[in-house]
Amino acid sequence: MQETMEKTLAMKDYLVEVNRILEKNNYSESRLIPILQEVQAVYKYLSKDIISYVANSIGVPPSRVYGVATFYAHFALKPKGKYVFRLCDGTACHVKKSHGILNAIYERLKLTPEKNTSDDLLFTVETVSCLGACGLAPVVLMNDEVHGQATPDQILAIVDRIIEAEKAEQSK
Repeated sequence: MQETMEKTLAMKDYLVEVNRILEKNNYSESRLIPILQEVQAVYKYLSKDIISYVANSIGVPPSRVYGVATFYAHFALKPKGKYVFRLCDGTACHVKKSHGILNAIYERLKLTPEKNTSDDLLFTVETVSCLGACGLAPVVLMNDEVHGQATPDQILAIVDRIIEAEKAEQSK
């Protein structure tokens, strides 16, 4: 019983922000997408527990919330890293060898298309159909930074700088 109570209290604390977002949106089914966007901004992804909680809070079946979350590519059902690298695989980027960049990042971070987030949740690597910057091909978007005419060496240098900065931050 004590263990159940502790889990319940932990879940209540975990969902404080979800409750704030739901209240701000008046627990309205018509505000489902903005609710999910805000929740994802806080938690970095939409867990099964959060999907179920949001569904019950706004009075819809969890399958409806799950359907919305899986329909829109913007929503993530798995945790993402602090640094998300999106590599364009559109025609212009593909022709300019964006796969060389992708393979270099995968190798450096020991990731694969199936396991695209590092265990420490520092990095996520994704491919996207187009970033709309064909004149800068190949293009890599790292969080909100655009890196045009990118090379594997340039992107690996960014990865290495991030790793060093994070190590320095942890040692403080």
